[in-house]
Amino acid sequence: MKLQNRLKAVATLVDMKRRVIDVGCDHAYLAICLTLNNENKVIATDINENALDNAKKNIKRFHLSRKITTKLTDGLTDIDVKSDDNIVICGMGTHTILQILETNKLSNTLIISSNNDIELLRKKVIEKGYYIDSEIFITENKIGYVIIKFLKGYKKYSKTDIKYGPILRKNSSYKKYLINNYKKIIKNVPRKKIFVRLKYRFIIKKLTII
Repeated sequence: MKLQNRLKAVATLVDMKRRVIDVGCDHAYLAICLTLNNENKVIATDINENALDNAKKNIKRFHLSRKITTKLTDGLTDIDVKSDDNIVICGMGTHTILQILETNKLSNTLIISSNNDIELLRKKVIEKGYYIDSEIFITENKIGYVIIKFLKGYKKYSKTDIKYGPILRKNSSYKKYLINNYKKIIKNVPRKKIFVRLKYRFIIKKLTII
């Protein structure tokens, strides 16, 4: 099965042979790939019944019904989460993800790719008692995506680490992507808004030296 770049990157962060809870599984492509290539058993969940029906059809097509369990549920509701599970949440906004993580039943490993507000995601998950083990930046159809693997434990982070990522702040491709985005923003800011333009120029300058 051919995965999109983002799902390929997510798959590289999943621990082999561990059970995976794929929240918002959509068509179950990630679940199928992990089962075939990574020896994972997967619980594939989605809140959308039509999406889950499509997932079931794909799972059946690959003869994986015994290895992939599907569940119609909101986030992690009614899921018996074990400490050594890999919880994967992708393709949602940060506020939705944080609502899902409000449950007391979290595992030691979270693999998350949010569509927005990565800084807030880092801050809130770290406050829950996790540290950042890995960060990956990839582009797909000219859109940048950040995938973060959080593990249970503690590390101290600076404000710059939280904003840009303790690992990604050293990634030249990620910084170039951000700088180009900020330059596009400046082009669309009216010249009379001097302080707004200066703010983004300051951010660009900071990105070149961190």
